[in-house]
Amino acid sequence: MAEIVISEFMDEDAVAGLQADFDVHYDPNLVDALEDLAGLLADARALVVRNRTQVRPDLLAAAPRLEVVGRLGVGLDNIDVDACRVRSVEVRTAGAANANAVAEYVMGAAFALVRGALLASIRVAEGAWPRQEMVGTELAGRRMGLIGLGGIARLVAAKAAALGMDVIAHDPILAVDDPAWHLATSVEQGTLLEEADIISLHVPLLDSTRHLIGPGAIAAMKPEAIVINTSRGGIVDEDALLAALRSGRLGGAALDVFETEPVGPDQHERFAGVPNLILTPHIAGLTEESQRRVGEVTAENVRDVLRAS
Repeated sequence: MAEIVISEFMDEDAVAGLQADFDVHYDPNLVDALEDLAGLLADARALVVRNRTQVRPDLLAAAPRLEVVGRLGVGLDNIDVDACRVRSVEVRTAGAANANAVAEYVMGAAFALVRGALLASIRVAEGAWPRQEMVGTELAGRRMGLIGLGGIARLVAAKAAALGMDVIAHDPILAVDDPAWHLATSVEQGTLLEEADIISLHVPLLDSTRHLIGPGAIAAMKPEAIVINTSRGGIVDEDALLAALRSGRLGGAALDVFETEPVGPDQHERFAGVPNLILTPHIAGLTEESQRRVGEVTAENVRDVLRAS
């Protein structure tokens, strides 16, 4: 039986590196075949997952020899960390391996939304020539507001500043003397909502952050404000956001994460016809380069734990 089970897609070179040292079962479709996955875990010492495999007590019970869960990414919403701790199972994330990819996505979305013309390809191809209505604005001189100032947000701050943007941030957990505050001016959340032209979210999904961007927060924002969420679905109240976009209360939004993933056919009508909205399928951190880095880091994390035992 396999020592390492990988239930979601992983860079092939990273998989090959693990296969050189261990017995590995790699099947990115296991995430949709939970009974098969549970059966394979009977002798597994390591489980490698992305964001869909739910590592809960019932799955852990099927893996009595498990020593480590390698997370191909940074979020832990799908992993019961406390249950792993009780079982003495280490949880290792890929850290900042995909941080630059997410930061570039944020800036790319910001560019596209302030320059609405970048979203006009279909109309021009159909014969329209909407020059006047497609006059946009520039990022230089705008204010970027970051809710959370962790690793990804710090990269966003540096990129935004390089474009001539003013950067403000709200992060009540970060120490006041942390060097990260050299990248952004610390403000209260209410001030950020009122003053930011672009608001990018970089916080985990907790009870305290669920629907952080809801009717009240949206009402406090500038009418032309743009919201970008690459963190976790559920932080944005999607119904409130869509209503604000349809009514012209906000200038635009980009959602890479959703309350329900994947977004099924029953959800399509909610998002149809909403102006100045970019929707992507949880891919902000997925580039060829980042996947190589994530795979390499995760493989090394798993290798380190198994070799130490």
